[in-house]
Amino acid sequence: MTAPSATYRAPSWFDRTLMNPLIGGLTRLGLSAWGSRVLEVRGRTSGEPRRVPVNPLTLDGTRYLVAPRGNTHWVRNLRAAGEGHLLLGRNRERFTAVELPDAEKEAILRAYLRRWKWEVGQFFDGVDADSPRSELERIAPDHPVFRIST
Repeated sequence: MTAPSATYRAPSWFDRTLMNPLIGGLTRLGLSAWGSRVLEVRGRTSGEPRRVPVNPLTLDGTRYLVAPRGNTHWVRNLRAAGEGHLLLGRNRERFTAVELPDAEKEAILRAYLRRWKWEVGQFFDGVDADSPRSELERIAPDHPVFRIST
């Protein structure tokens, strides 16, 4: 696996103040917005549970978490913990996570962009689902991907 990228894109005021709380709140109520879940992972320094809305991706029967904003707190926490929970209403699904090397990300990033470009496309430097392989390989280090299994 390559070294983690230092890339991190902070959420905008709109996302931080309106969208994330709205999507997180709906998901906590059991209403999934386009497949969203709330990721709960133990904080790497505090040990306290941390929660953030995420968009899990299922591709060829395998599930993934993709970090469109880069090396975020949830990414660093999941690297440290190696496990977490996906929440939807009262349902808690425990999972283990394995971070993928950059060489294995191309098809996953392509599928993720195909599904959620309208929401997260601005974080992928103009790359979309139809971009050449070389462009997806170029941005792969900036977008951690975890294979998750229950």
